[in-house]
Amino acid sequence: MTEHTTFPQATIEGYPRVGPQRELKKALESYWAGRIDAQTFESAAHSLRVDTYARLKELGLGADYAIPADVAYYDQVLETALTVGALGGDAAEVSLDEEFALARGNADRAPLEMTKWFDTNYHYIVPEIADGQSFTARPGRIVKLVEEAQEAGHTVRPYLVGPVTLLALSKPAEGANRQPLERLPEVTAAYVEVLAALADAGVDWIQLAEPALVADLTVASDAELAEHAQRAYSEILGAENRPQVYLTTPYGSLQKGLDTLADLAPEALQVDLSTRTQKHDAGYVDRVAAAVGEKTQLVAGLIDGRNVWAADLRRLAETLEKLPAGTAVSTSVSLQHVPHTVEAESKLPHDVANWFSFADEKIREVVALTVGPDKAEDVFGRADRAVRTRGASERTHNQQVQDRVAALPDGQVKREPAFAERHRAQEALGLPQLPTTTIGSFPQTTEIRTARAKHRKGQLDDAAYTDALKKEIADVIGLQERLGLDVLVHGEAERNDMVQYFAELLEGFVTTENGWVQSYGSRCTRPPIVVGDVSRPAAMTTEWSTYAQSLSDKYVKGMLTGPVTILAWSFPRDDVSRSVSADQIALALADEVRDLEEAGIKIIQIDEPALRELLPLREAERASYLDWAIRAFRLVALKAQPETQIHTHLCYSEFGQVIDAVAALDADVTSIEAARSRMELLVDLDDSFTSDIGPGVYDIHSPRVPGVEEVADLIRAALQHVPAERLWVNPDCGLKTRGYKEVEPALRNLVQARDEVVGEL
Repeated sequence: MTEHTTFPQATIEGYPRVGPQRELKKALESYWAGRIDAQTFESAAHSLRVDTYARLKELGLGADYAIPADVAYYDQVLETALTVGALGGDAAEVSLDEEFALARGNADRAPLEMTKWFDTNYHYIVPEIADGQSFTARPGRIVKLVEEAQEAGHTVRPYLVGPVTLLALSKPAEGANRQPLERLPEVTAAYVEVLAALADAGVDWIQLAEPALVADLTVASDAELAEHAQRAYSEILGAENRPQVYLTTPYGSLQKGLDTLADLAPEALQVDLSTRTQKHDAGYVDRVAAAVGEKTQLVAGLIDGRNVWAADLRRLAETLEKLPAGTAVSTSVSLQHVPHTVEAESKLPHDVANWFSFADEKIREVVALTVGPDKAEDVFGRADRAVRTRGASERTHNQQVQDRVAALPDGQVKREPAFAERHRAQEALGLPQLPTTTIGSFPQTTEIRTARAKHRKGQLDDAAYTDALKKEIADVIGLQERLGLDVLVHGEAERNDMVQYFAELLEGFVTTENGWVQSYGSRCTRPPIVVGDVSRPAAMTTEWSTYAQSLSDKYVKGMLTGPVTILAWSFPRDDVSRSVSADQIALALADEVRDLEEAGIKIIQIDEPALRELLPLREAERASYLDWAIRAFRLVALKAQPETQIHTHLCYSEFGQVIDAVAALDADVTSIEAARSRMELLVDLDDSFTSDIGPGVYDIHSPRVPGVEEVADLIRAALQHVPAERLWVNPDCGLKTRGYKEVEPALRNLVQARDEVVGEL
């Protein structure tokens, strides 16, 4: 073999793709709206990529192949599936519109399913593998990425999701009899072809990500996944014409897979050695040091890419010393899960701003670990100050909150009376058969976004802003009544985000101005940061719920985001366990439930879409997590009156693994995502699931407007698993991301479909 490039000593697993000013989001949405053409979109995306490479080089990733080209217009799983022919049919190339049709659907077809990427808040597109399909390698896209980078003066490392993870996260297409992992030899052959094309283009390193190897999945055991990796990588690494392989294993620790990958001896192997992972697997550093041989460049993922806290570089340097000499340093996972830079934040409290490291700061930490404190005195000094000042800060501790949590009963709590008695008490609500409702949010109009922006800038006073919100709420209530919905919502016009809204009103959080993180496609959020003990200074939702209820004789739901979701969609503390923060948030929300009841609100929804998201990747840790997550939810509704109907909502995760936990939440009504999977979830329901259930019949993450018969068929499918007296009809999720031109006809069709099915009962 020819002489190869040495792997860089400092690298990262990935970088935020959306852009520091959300350039990719804006280009995507302009293209989808028809404001720009494909060439203009691709030019904007190209400029963002080249600017990103230049920024990463400036931050210290100057060695060849230190910069990952983890590029995706919508999602990395979708991009990989198209590159190796797992999606896209036999076409030699897949057009931009076809790619987006797979992700978002169009007027003629539904999109592919979307679910959470491991235990993160990122959503990936789930490939569907048909029995008879071939795998047509399409290396052109990834080769072009390398060439455009070279033209701009950058030698980047192309990225693909690895074959085992790609197939483990896929699902059989409708009517398929074979599981995707059974197609591993065929898809591996496609990878070999793509790698050969990269080698022919002069590429010397490629990154293949295999996070499935650190998880216990339902489709295969840990040992089986290790065996799959042995087969796939024996073929890949045995190919004569290929780049050197950098195999990465982010999001946790390898078990059976560690010895397998060490024996396979890829040219470089990344392991997640973040403090978070070391806490869950105390012996992992020693096992890695003993397993990985001299033929493989070990890359230690020491800098945690999932949190925003400045690293304790002194402690991590000690970990690095336990590993073989010459070990390279990286982030534990892709930095796509954190904002771009703390430097973009001008309004963070001065005493906490230095505690944080976002993507750019984490890159400096990676580089600092490779050169040591003498050559990176400023970075080590910043880390030392962050550790010292955060530990001494009064902001992190509230004795009153701690005393209140300490007074709670040990173990699990349960609302009384039991569901059956509550169900009888709630018959007084007089709801119709197959009641219709929505999940909470309605489209945020340009007018309300403008009013919110002006209010934040001081250009609109409180009274005028309140008037604007009330007008929007009145419009939403009026629309729902005209459409014929049974249980209404106020639309959440006052909320910029379902988590950030509460974080801004709770003590113990800080929020950012520009801390955008990609959730999926063009959807971005600004996760708040939990910096201390959490409490509620004043009521947060009662004013808006009470006003909305005054406008209608129908019931209007009070809307709360649940404690697990608030925690999951924030950056949590790393100095206390998540269960402690969850209890604190739950008690704050319990106070809100009390206020809503006293204000006459009869139906209260506590959203927990992130319940499945936080499920640990390893089976041994799941029971403990589910116990505290269930407890936190129950604390919120613990003292609610029997006549108060408590709803919850869950979406966009594979809930089969936690269906017993969903039942254990003990909500009176559970609404859950089911449209894309066409009620697949309901197969998992058993006699333990006694609450009413609202499986989604309208996929709001697609611009499609489902027809009446399409929705009616989904309702009929749900009735095969849920008795009519327990079935609700609702969308999959909130409507905030859609426009009224889609929402109005979709909800009209939903109500008409319900009426049609009721007529058949």
